[in-house]
Amino acid sequence: MNFNDYDAVIIGTGFGGSACAYVLAAAGMKVLLLERGDWARRDAEDWDPRSVLVEKRYQGPSPLRVRQYEDRDFSDVVENEVVGGMSVFYGGASLRLREEDLVAWPILYGDLAPHYDCVERLLEVHGEAGTDPCEPPIGDYLYPPIELSHPAQRIWDAGRALGYRPFRIPLAINFSDRARTVCIRCLTCDGFPCQIEAKNDLTVTLLKLAQDAGADILTGVQVARVICKRGRVCAVACVDRRTKKAFEVPAPIAIVAAGALQSPAILLRSELHSFPQGDLIGRFLMRHCNAVVAGVFPFRTNPEQVFHKQVCFSDFYEDCREQDGRAVGVIQDIYTPSPIALKHHAPFGLKNLTAIAAGFLQNLLCVAEDEPQFENRVALADEKDVYGISRAQVIHQYTARDCERRDYLVEKAKGILRASGAFFFHTYRIDTFSHGVGSVRMGDDEETSVLDENCQFRGIDNLFVTDGSVFPTSGGVNPSLTIAANALRVGNYIVEAFR
Repeated sequence: MNFNDYDAVIIGTGFGGSACAYVLAAAGMKVLLLERGDWARRDAEDWDPRSVLVEKRYQGPSPLRVRQYEDRDFSDVVENEVVGGMSVFYGGASLRLREEDLVAWPILYGDLAPHYDCVERLLEVHGEAGTDPCEPPIGDYLYPPIELSHPAQRIWDAGRALGYRPFRIPLAINFSDRARTVCIRCLTCDGFPCQIEAKNDLTVTLLKLAQDAGADILTGVQVARVICKRGRVCAVACVDRRTKKAFEVPAPIAIVAAGALQSPAILLRSELHSFPQGDLIGRFLMRHCNAVVAGVFPFRTNPEQVFHKQVCFSDFYEDCREQDGRAVGVIQDIYTPSPIALKHHAPFGLKNLTAIAAGFLQNLLCVAEDEPQFENRVALADEKDVYGISRAQVIHQYTARDCERRDYLVEKAKGILRASGAFFFHTYRIDTFSHGVGSVRMGDDEETSVLDENCQFRGIDNLFVTDGSVFPTSGGVNPSLTIAANALRVGNYIVEAFR
């Protein structure tokens, strides 16, 4: 592989990297994507909860240092690492931000709308326009939603009985394209790679299209930093994970898309402190203030073990907008973890009881917007990883209002579950950064943002960031579709500016 042949080097193969690579490659640019993980194995173990959720077969060798909630000390947190990023493990939810969510952004909803349209087609999202109570302007989906399964119908009917307006979650899952393997409607979307590649993750959609257009992917690459000379990026400094040998990749254009935790770490290791916005790198980290409400029912909630992540409620989305300028968020039906995973994570003494109870549970996910705070940040730890690279260190706390918005949704979720037949509830808060955004934010104000409206690093005209770290606010829905739409937008700008 001759590294001098490439017009652009993209760090990361998640939504931001894959979408941008697709645009650049389709325009005739020669693109190289660098990925620290490897390809998902797509074997029987990929649907084994013990292998994936307990033994964590895709965990990487460079854990984060994280301090959150009531923690007094930092602890190691291991991320999954794989080509396609978190799309390989997500459940396909593909919701747009609303017009009001973008008030603090340097772009308008109209700037993203055509790219939303495009990415929904490319990800083959199945949905139904006009059913979301606070839906932004949107055209028809190319693919209709599937019929509700029995567990989903239970939640739908309960919500309707309470006067709510449930709608089907737009899902990037292959329910209808017979040219590929069609979804068999099992319970292994959230948290698992799809063994039969029926989930429309990036490896079978945007990333494949980018490869078809000539983009190359180099796996097993740990990126240390970008190298700048005379105000421009000239190369990306890397380590080959297999040999631990350091090497450099020339980069006429460098696009950082390693996620809201790793992208700022790469930029911090690049020592860009001489730029006015240098102290903002890693700041304003958000991840949503999420919780799962489990309802215990007097009957088995899903005896047929069928797919049911289908129902969403946005009736409460705008209930706090006038009070604090933020969305409340949404409530979604979500899977019950397997008895094996529940038993593993349950407190000592309750493990067997928790595993037995799994068949009598139905869960709702509450996704609440959180506020961007200067103190919530990604920094560099004193320790280095096995490749001699400074590790990322994460500090995060919620505000009181974040928790109030979450708890508001939790009470609504309990009401829906109660109307569905549940008689006991357990709420547990989410401690992952799967919705992480905001740590390398874009904006109009140089005093409060690292990037301009085109996600270009101020002062370095060939350095861009295209993942969720560019978000000025988090909104109240899964960020993946917006990350991809914005990356398409930025990709078009790069093509016009540099081709």
